[in-house]
Amino acid sequence: MKAKKAQRNRPAKQNARIMRDRPKMPPVSEEMKQWSAMLKTEVSGWPQISTKPMFGMLGLYRGKKIFGGLPVTRGFDTPNAVIFRLDPMPQDLRQRALKDSRITSGKRWCSFEVGSTSDLRDALWWLNQAYERTK
Repeated sequence: MKAKKAQRNRPAKQNARIMRDRPKMPPVSEEMKQWSAMLKTEVSGWPQISTKPMFGMLGLYRGKKIFGGLPVTRGFDTPNAVIFRLDPMPQDLRQRALKDSRITSGKRWCSFEVGSTSDLRDALWWLNQAYERTK
């Protein structure tokens, strides 16, 4: 209750700045919704997998640790990006990611841009790398 009051009492400029600092979460296309469903079907067969909704995406967990996310209604940065977490990213994977123009690396999270059904195999490979390193 106090947090809501404090937020209401902030100057409008400060609230606008806070909203601008949040990542863009664009709506996803029907095609990406289908691709996400296909990836979810594949990943769901892996041991210790659970999923939870998060901000228009579907969080992928191994046990209690999150390792990836699939867009459902919203994308992360772009409408066709699958996200995965490799923290820290091993050097061999970092080199491979640098050579792949579909991958954008952040501090902890990376995104893989899916442009066609032929990209799903590689997206699944990266999700598997993150899954294998999440224990």
